[in-house]
Amino acid sequence: MNLLHTEGRVFVEQLVEVFGVSEVSIRKDLAVLEERKLLVRVKGGAIILHQSDDFDDMSISSKQRLHAREKQLIGKYAASMIHDGERIIFDSGTTTMEVAKNLESFNNLTIITNALDIAITLNNYNRFTVIVLGGTMRAVSHSTVGMISESALKNIFCDKLFLGVDSISIKDGLSTPSLEEASLNQAMIGAAKEVIAVFDSSKFGRRTFAHIASLDKITTIVTDNHIPPEFKKYIEKSQIALHIVDVDQ
Repeated sequence: MNLLHTEGRVFVEQLVEVFGVSEVSIRKDLAVLEERKLLVRVKGGAIILHQSDDFDDMSISSKQRLHAREKQLIGKYAASMIHDGERIIFDSGTTTMEVAKNLESFNNLTIITNALDIAITLNNYNRFTVIVLGGTMRAVSHSTVGMISESALKNIFCDKLFLGVDSISIKDGLSTPSLEEASLNQAMIGAAKEVIAVFDSSKFGRRTFAHIASLDKITTIVTDNHIPPEFKKYIEKSQIALHIVDVDQ
């Protein structure tokens, strides 16, 4: 923490040398410090946490640097839950983007998304039907929201929704900093047979401005193995399928 306060950022390789321990040990220690709200893990290390509000409605470029390894592994795992021929909704977000990056083995998918960056990634496969929801663009997330997006979803029925999550709590369910995002997410949930929430464990125990849905609206959760024990216990007792990805290997 002294090093972090001095330099603003630390790297796993650097800490391995300083303390003479394994990379796995360093990652576990950083996870503990993050749980105590003392730092934020990013790709290759950690940065100092100035205040909790830093998370609210972050730009997508800032979010990409947070928990990058967790998101990559969660995205790869979640992509394995897809079947060829399915119709899928992709919510905007850095973790849902990682799902979109792992579709090489599929040939016939119809994908609806409000995320312009995800739509471009999907278009590069040159074999999927990609439908982009219209609406008002949010510069912070490279995504569309509003009445036009929501109206389009009223006439769509899909097999799966991959939903990115900003905050999740047992009492308050899913929430997001944006009212418009929350409203669109509700419409996405209504259009999907199966709702798969994909997010790293730092999102547990948090609540932001706009309510999306209670936990009973979620079919499946894919997260990492740093999930708090109380959440793991609660989810396992519920009707939600829980898939945990080991990010410490």
